[in-house]
Amino acid sequence: MYKPLLLALVLLFVGTTTVLAQDEPVETPADTATTEAVEATAPPAALSTDPAAPEATVEAPDDAAQTHLNFVWTILAAVLVFFMQAGFALLETGFTRAKNAVNIIMKNVMDVSVGALVFFVLGFGLMFGTTLGGWIGTDGFFLAGLGDDPWTYAFFLFQAVFAATAATIVSGAVAERTQFTGYLIFSIVITGLIYPVFGAWAWGSLFNGSGWLEGLGFIDFAGSTVVHSVGGWAALAGALVVGARVGKYDEHGKPRAIPGHSLPLAALGVFILWFGWFGFNAGSTTEGSTAIALIAMNTFLAAGAGATGAMALTWMKNSKPDATMTLNGVLAGLVAITAGCANLTPGFAILTGVLAGVIVVYATLGLEKFVDDPVGAVAVHGVCGAWGTLAAGLFDSAGMFNPSTVGVQLIGIAAAFLWTFPISYLIFTVLKKTIGLRVTEHPEDIGLDLHEHDVQAYPEFMSGSDNNSNGKSTSTPATKPAYAGY
Repeated sequence: MYKPLLLALVLLFVGTTTVLAQDEPVETPADTATTEAVEATAPPAALSTDPAAPEATVEAPDDAAQTHLNFVWTILAAVLVFFMQAGFALLETGFTRAKNAVNIIMKNVMDVSVGALVFFVLGFGLMFGTTLGGWIGTDGFFLAGLGDDPWTYAFFLFQAVFAATAATIVSGAVAERTQFTGYLIFSIVITGLIYPVFGAWAWGSLFNGSGWLEGLGFIDFAGSTVVHSVGGWAALAGALVVGARVGKYDEHGKPRAIPGHSLPLAALGVFILWFGWFGFNAGSTTEGSTAIALIAMNTFLAAGAGATGAMALTWMKNSKPDATMTLNGVLAGLVAITAGCANLTPGFAILTGVLAGVIVVYATLGLEKFVDDPVGAVAVHGVCGAWGTLAAGLFDSAGMFNPSTVGVQLIGIAAAFLWTFPISYLIFTVLKKTIGLRVTEHPEDIGLDLHEHDVQAYPEFMSGSDNNSNGKSTSTPATKPAYAGY
């Protein structure tokens, strides 16, 4: 009975967003300043790290205030992005079983802890150092040779928390069956090598580099591809190499639900991620300007549209709205708008988000047939990151549906996959054949908390395994659709 009504609502919603997108924005005196702020990708001239730049003179009061605002906004945005680690930890913990909660938390803590150190030693230089042929940075390791410019410290902090985000995406996809040591080694590699190399291609000119991909005109304002698809394709490689959890597929190869232990925890994680995403997207201006208004609004609208699209689709398919898919719909909308948050009109931001909510449902169902991803990381970050990058070109307010722009976006999407997936698959395979990557069946059954860390997250509520080896609770059988337990 809900299907005709929901279908009408969705069609009305999409039609409304299309009409909104056709509205021309009213030009205001601030437009020029806003455009310049969006295009600004480096610190103000007075803070330039270029040795050839003119020596800074005493700034006028207004210039000094703007400079200080730029620093404050960039640091505040970095802190918001850092707080997203808490969101990832809660999301992944809630979407997995209680016996693996400590392991999830440990991985998220070390992603940002070790990741920050590795990015300081190696990653920042590879990503933002003087570029060799547009492919890789060659200096700036340990931040050496960059002087004592305060902007270097602010910019490094902002970029380091982005690198940690890319690493954390992998955690959920390989959850509940991966050895902590093997995961930690891969986290170091993605933060220090895989993510920075692609980042140099797309974002090198934000500091001292100049990447070949950005030279083509690639649009990815805050990282739908640079951060999220890179993390998503690495997650896909890891999930394939480590294999499915015990009990995920029946004797006929059909996927079964392995429900997570706390949707409230997962929901809290999603709200924290949504909150932090304002720093992720609007903070990428690295400048306190009027540009952040449009970016923040587009971010907010796309997330809501993603949740609405996923909820409506699951409601029509299953006669009831699915909470897990709705939560991932929020993230799908956020991931998708990250590339085009600065160059899409609000109407097209909504359209991008609602389509991401639909895409994440079908991508999850399709991927689940051959890969076990407990939190849906590949669908949310890999697939929707690619969609958002394409949408940034399709709906570019500077010239919609421009074949040249769309072509460059497709090149960037393909480059991210062709670089990230093969090297990640190789590294995971080497880890599997050397130190080992997957725990055996018994440790997986009792939980990684006890096996890997000798501690339980909920000792007063658990005795032994909380789930049997076929993935179903010992007290309550799994009755939800297969995709509803990521």
